[in-house]
Amino acid sequence: MRNRLIAAIVFATASTALVAVPTAAEAKRVLVCKDVKNKANNGTIIGAVGGGVLGNVVAGSGNKTEGTLIGAGVGAVAGHQIAKSNAKKKRCHYEYR
Repeated sequence: MRNRLIAAIVFATASTALVAVPTAAEAKRVLVCKDVKNKANNGTIIGAVGGGVLGNVVAGSGNKTEGTLIGAGVGAVAGHQIAKSNAKKKRCHYEYR
């Protein structure tokens, strides 16, 4: 009985020590990006202009203004997402902290 009690105390103490000590595997992996926001903003502007022109060309004869506005909106969103994705591929890396 005494040996079992001592073994239980030793086991509990050892497991507490293992849980309390941080290891290198617990380091956080963080994605670090540079200038992604500027590139995404440039993509938004380029997409809006391109989408506006395309919307104006595709729209019917009486709907040029609406076509331009819708094309500019869709182009801005698409340009932003494409530029952000491309910038992350080129300018991001993981660091362990």
